Amino acid sequence: MTRRLPPLNALKAFETAARHLSFTRAADELFVTQAAVSHQIKALEEFLGMKLFLRKNRTLLLTEEGQTYFLDLKDIFQNLQESTERLLAKGAKGTITVAMPPSFASQWLVPRIHQFSASNPDIDVRIKAVDFDDGFLNDDIDVAVYFGRGRWSGLHADPLHREYLTPLCSPLLFQSDKPLDSLDDLKHHVILHDSNRNAWKRWIKHFDVNGVNVNQGPIFSHSMLVLQAAALGQGIALASTLLAKPELDSGRLIQPFEHRLESKEAYYLVCQQAQADMAKIATFREWILSQVEEEQHV
Repeated sequence: MTRRLPPLNALKAFETAARHLSFTRAADELFVTQAAVSHQIKALEEFLGMKLFLRKNRTLLLTEEGQTYFLDLKDIFQNLQESTERLLAKGAKGTITVAMPPSFASQWLVPRIHQFSASNPDIDVRIKAVDFDDGFLNDDIDVAVYFGRGRWSGLHADPLHREYLTPLCSPLLFQSDKPLDSLDDLKHHVILHDSNRNAWKRWIKHFDVNGVNVNQGPIFSHSMLVLQAAALGQGIALASTLLAKPELDSGRLIQPFEHRLESKEAYYLVCQQAQADMAKIATFREWILSQVEEEQHV
């Protein structure tokens, strides 16, 4: 059965005019002209087939039918407002689930997340360390950090950090009898690999380094593990300066050479396109993007 409803704009115009008993004040509240309010009221009266207002001595009055209709609509609009406010409050507060690769979580987000919590005590952050399939976002995840080229169907993607790869090692290596004065000296040291050997192969080829056997050396499943091994003096890692920042700042790792290679991929903050402006998600997006901007200006 088709619902027979009057135009919603006309209902709002009527409710506002009836509340103020004035077309002029209704127009001010609705940010329209008095003529527009009058037009909406006329359209509603034609739809209902009855008069809702009477004018008496320049005073606007409700008819008996108009008074009854106003009281019903007043409650309906009040309930609608309260429902909307509850929904908006739910979107602005509660729990936000943030998923990202384990190394990004431990090396970048965890040292900073207390700042977000201090500024937004009504939003509880749930961090999930997850190795993603490319472009896959579970329904129980509000926001995620992907590493890729920024093109994922149905997802809103904010660029975060570019990734720059450079050899990193412990200062302990300079106390050994193995030289580390030039790129070719890499051949005297254990090469540590992150996930696979491809990154080192590209880096060695790009800088035309001779004699380094990148087909040897241990392979670690996550960046944080290869960084830990390097910090313990077990070899030289080819690592992201972004993820290695805690170790570089503390001096546990150093950058022996200035040579660094920019990856074709980068980190992105992603969420469902339809939820990008949801209050708590927008708040988290604004915070993390401000963190990135601050770092880029340091």
